[in-house]
Amino acid sequence: MTRVLGISCDYHDAAACLVEDGEIVAAAQEERFTRIKHDAAFPRRAIAYCLAEAGDGALSAVAFYEKPLLKLHRILETSLGTAPRGLGVFTRAVPAWLRDKLWIEAKIERALRELGVTGDPPISYPEHHFSHAASAFFPSPFDSATVVTVDGVGEWATATIGIGEGRSLRLLEQIEFPHSLGLLYSAFTHFCGFEINDGEYKLMGLAPYGEPRHAETILEHLLELAPDGSFRLHTERFGYLDGLEMTNSRFAELFGGDRRRRGDPITRREMDLAASIQAVTEEVILAVARHACEVTGQRRLCLAGGVALNCVANGRLLRSGIVDDLWVQPAAGDAGGALGAALAVWHGPLESPRTVDGVHDAMAGALLGPEFSDGQVRDFLDARGRSYETLEDDVEWAKRVAGLVSGGAIVGLFQGRMELGPRALGNRSIVADARSPDVQSRLNDAVKQREGFRPFAPSVLADRADDYFELGRPSPYMLLVAPVRAERRRPVDDQPGASLEARARAVRSEVPAVTHVDGSARVQTVSAEVNPRYHALISAFDSLTGCPMLLNTSFNVAGEPIVCTPEDAVRCFDRAGLDALSLGPFLLLRRARS
Repeated sequence: MTRVLGISCDYHDAAACLVEDGEIVAAAQEERFTRIKHDAAFPRRAIAYCLAEAGDGALSAVAFYEKPLLKLHRILETSLGTAPRGLGVFTRAVPAWLRDKLWIEAKIERALRELGVTGDPPISYPEHHFSHAASAFFPSPFDSATVVTVDGVGEWATATIGIGEGRSLRLLEQIEFPHSLGLLYSAFTHFCGFEINDGEYKLMGLAPYGEPRHAETILEHLLELAPDGSFRLHTERFGYLDGLEMTNSRFAELFGGDRRRRGDPITRREMDLAASIQAVTEEVILAVARHACEVTGQRRLCLAGGVALNCVANGRLLRSGIVDDLWVQPAAGDAGGALGAALAVWHGPLESPRTVDGVHDAMAGALLGPEFSDGQVRDFLDARGRSYETLEDDVEWAKRVAGLVSGGAIVGLFQGRMELGPRALGNRSIVADARSPDVQSRLNDAVKQREGFRPFAPSVLADRADDYFELGRPSPYMLLVAPVRAERRRPVDDQPGASLEARARAVRSEVPAVTHVDGSARVQTVSAEVNPRYHALISAFDSLTGCPMLLNTSFNVAGEPIVCTPEDAVRCFDRAGLDALSLGPFLLLRRARS
C-alpha cells in the first residue's frame, strides 16, 4: 500500500489530501473543521481526517504544495526592490515567515508524530504552479492535454502553460510576479469594496449588471496584453508591491475617485468596473489558451489556479472553439494545491503509472470529505432532543423532500461525503424551487444573508440539461456558465435606473431563481452514476413538477464555511430561515423544532 499525503497552507484555503495507490481517497479544507472561512493555518484537522480514512498511520511520502524558501526569496527581493516605500510590506511579511511559515517541515514532522504516523516519510516540495498543474491534469479524463494555470502568485509564477502526457507533466512557459491576472482581478475586487480572496465571486456576479465602459482604460493604463497571451501590469498604479492595499491614488484617478468602502451602496461605477474587468479577464484567458494550444499542439485543455474558478470565463472559453474539450479542477484554488502536490509525487518521484478512459475523471464528483453514518446522526439528534421524521428508504426520502420543495420550502441537505472546493454539489447544499420568482430574494435576504444581486445555480439532470441551457456537455462541478435557451426565456424590460434588487427579481425565464440578469446560469449537471441520491431527489421533483432541476446553493450563511458535521448543519438550520433540514434519512421541520 503506497500512500502520499498532500498539504497546502499559509496563504488561504489550507487543505490536506490523501492519495492511496493512485486513488484520491480523502481531501478536505481546514476551514470546514475550524469554522474559520478560508482558514490558512496549518491543516492539522484536515490531515487527521485524511489519516483516519487511511485506517492506519503508514505514509510513503508527504508533499507540500510549494517551495517556501523560493517564496520568501520573492518577498525579500520585492521588498528590497521597492525600498524604502516597501518597508511596510517587509515589516509585516518577514517576521511571520521567520516566526512560522519558514518552518513548515518541522510543523509537518511534529504533526505526523502526534497523529501516529509510523516511519519517517520523505517530504517533497513541488512548485506552487506545478501543484496547480498536477491537480488539473492528473485527475482529468485526458491521456494528453494542454495545461494552463492562472492565479494571484505562487513563488514567482502567476500563470503557466504546460503539457501533460500520460504520467508526465511539463511546464513550458510562465508569467512572473508582479504581473498577475489574479492580482489584477483582486485589485478591482478591493476597489469595488469587496474582500480579497472571497469577494471575487461577488465581482463576477455583479458584472452582468454593468457595461464594460472601462475595458479600454484597463488595457491602455493597467495591462499590456500581447497577442500570445503574455501580459504586463503597469505596477505604478497598484499598491501591492510597496503598500498595504491593492490599489493606490493613481489607480483611483482612472476611475473617478476613491474606492467604495464596504457597506456603502453599490453604484453604477462599481457595476461598470465589474463588467470591465470581467471582459478583460475573459480576453486574457482566451489569448492564453489560444497560445497554449498552439505551443503544445493539444486542443484538450485542463485548467487550475484561482482564476480557473471564473466560471463565466470558462463558459466563454468553451464556446470560443479554441479548445475541443475542457476540464477544470473543482478545487482550483490553493485547496486543490494539496491534491496536486500529492499527485505530483505519486506520478513523479514514485514513478507510478496513470490510467484514464477519456470520459471519467478521478475526482469522485469532488465528494472526498467526511461523512457520518445514520447511527451517528441519530445519536446526535437524540442527545439534543430534536424532533425528526425517519424516512425509511431513498425513494420515500426523495418523494418527501421533493414534495416539500415543490410546495415552496427551502431545504438544507446533509448527506454522504462533504465536497472538496468552493461549490456544494448536493451533499452540503440548500435546495429550492428554481421556478419560483421570489425564492432568490428569500434566499439572499433570510437564509444566506448576503447581497441581493448574487445569483444561484441550477442542479439539473444531466440528460435534460440541454433542454434548458446552451451547454452541450456535462458540467458536474458547477464551473461553466451557459446561456438559458431562448425558448425558455421571458422578455424583460429593464427600466433605466432600476435598482440592483429590482433587476435581480425580474422574471427572465421559466426558471427565474437560477437565471442571472444576462440570461445565463452557472450549471451543475447531476448524474445517477456520481451522486445517485441527489439525482433521485431531482428526478422525484421532475416527476412532481415537470421541471428537471433544483436551485442549489452551498449550505452556509455569509461569513461561514460550508457545513461539515451534523452539529454544523443543525446550527445553520436554527440560524438561517430554512423550512426543513434533511440529515441523511432524518427530516427536521421548522414547526417541529423543540
